[in-house]
Amino acid sequence: MNNDIPVKPKLVLLCDDNLLNRKLITAFLHGPEYRIIETEKGYDCIKAAIGSQEQIDIILLDIGLKDISGVEVCQTIRTSNKEYLHHLPIIAYTAHAMDDDCREYLVNGFSDVLIKPIMQIDLLRILKKHLA
Repeated sequence: MNNDIPVKPKLVLLCDDNLLNRKLITAFLHGPEYRIIETEKGYDCIKAAIGSQEQIDIILLDIGLKDISGVEVCQTIRTSNKEYLHHLPIIAYTAHAMDDDCREYLVNGFSDVLIKPIMQIDLLRILKKHLA
C-alpha cells in the first residue's frame, strides 16, 4: 500500500515568442512536478495570467517579445486586480543580461533573472528558490 500523497504539480506560465525556447523549457520541466501553459505573445501572457481560473505558481517571461516588451507584461500583471499576482514569482529570461539590465528588470517587478542560453540546472535552481 502506497501512503504517498500525490503532490499537485506547480503551474508554470511560460511566455516566449520563440518556439524552440518554449520546447527547450518544456523538455527541461517534463514530469509530474510541473504543468505548463505556453504563450508566445505578451498580450496572451497577460490574458492567461489575469484570466486563469487556476492559481499560477510562477511565470517564466522572455524579455524580447515581438508584440510588447516583457517588462511591460510584468508591470501589467503586477498591477492587475488579482492580488496574488502582485507577489507571484515572475522570472525574466534574456540574453541581454548585463548587471545594469538585471537591476532594471528587478526594479521593474521581476523576481529574478535567468540568463540565456538556459541550462536545466539553472532553471531548476530558480524554480526551487521561488517555489519553496
